[in-house]
Amino acid sequence: MFIFHPQLLITFSANPKVVQQKFSQWEAQGLYLFFLPPYCSEMNPIELEWEHLKRDELVGQMFESESELAFHVTEGLEARGERHGHSVKYVNLRGLK
Repeated sequence: MFIFHPQLLITFSANPKVVQQKFSQWEAQGLYLFFLPPYCSEMNPIELEWEHLKRDELVGQMFESESELAFHVTEGLEARGERHGHSVKYVNLRGLK
């Protein structure tokens, strides 16, 4: 018994000439092609989280500085994590190369 597992190629920056040359070959191999726009926020989970954060935690607020914004984003992330039973961890990326 054979189980067929479809193979997917999801791309957002494929060279059109290469795709045109290889399409028939890939199709014959059972490869399904999906083309995404250059940026697809619906496929990026952080975008959904950011949308909820803006709508539920930061709505109607104005910030005087980047540090004030960062503070309130941090508070919002912690509040969302607490409500949904998730822990929030911070990573300092400054100085990393």
